[in-house]
Amino acid sequence: MSRIDTTFEQLKAQGRKALIPYVTAGFPFADITPALMHGMVEAGADVIELGVPFSDPMADGPVIQKAGEKALGLGVGMVQVLDHVREFRKRNGTTPVVLMGYANPVERYDQIHGEGAFVRDSAEAGVDGVLIVDYPPEECEAFAASLRAHNMDLIFLLAPTSTDERMAQVARVASGYVYYVSLKGVTGSGALDTSAVEQMLPRIRQHVHIPVGVGFGIRDAATAQAIGKVADAVVIGSRIIQLIEDQEHAKVVPLTIDFLRGIRKAMDA
Repeated sequence: MSRIDTTFEQLKAQGRKALIPYVTAGFPFADITPALMHGMVEAGADVIELGVPFSDPMADGPVIQKAGEKALGLGVGMVQVLDHVREFRKRNGTTPVVLMGYANPVERYDQIHGEGAFVRDSAEAGVDGVLIVDYPPEECEAFAASLRAHNMDLIFLLAPTSTDERMAQVARVASGYVYYVSLKGVTGSGALDTSAVEQMLPRIRQHVHIPVGVGFGIRDAATAQAIGKVADAVVIGSRIIQLIEDQEHAKVVPLTIDFLRGIRKAMDA
């Protein structure tokens, strides 16, 4: 059983929902990520999504694109991302960490370090799941099997436009949880229609029998609370990036803790 499975089982037993904050690794300072991850856990995060910086992130809006560009400019790539996870694992052996990103950095890592190096080194660093935005499920069976052999989960996105056939394809290979993108468009765009999410989740659950997290457009405690009533997890990314993007080093972690504590309190209310 993966750390992600264990976490969701424990939360279910407590009648609680998972809080999954996202932050781009190496943003807004190259060295801040491990401390920021610990702060998120202190504030009540159950799983951490760590964005792998990439120059052409097609699913991300301007906020996360800009964060990725800044992190790349600071020299943060896959090697450094895995180092952040290793550093985090020195003090935390339980909170699941999911790498979220794109095919290019993963495949480039294997080109440089040898076939299968990404899976091997991610497992060694303490990664629990991988979400590759541009890997379609029908081309992922071998990759999913390789991850599972190393006790890691392969997580997929579903969207308002996903067909029943696509949901069934995802259900065949996904593990850990699936991430329902609540809006048509990119990260950070638009206002969330919670009633539309509420209507969609039973359809997803006809096919998908692992937890369903919801993200894109969750910006405050009230929305997180509403989504937490119907989903198994609430994912928050762009709002955190906006909160910390222009802050001085010493304020990044305390501000994030303060924000996420408010979200956690609302979700548990």
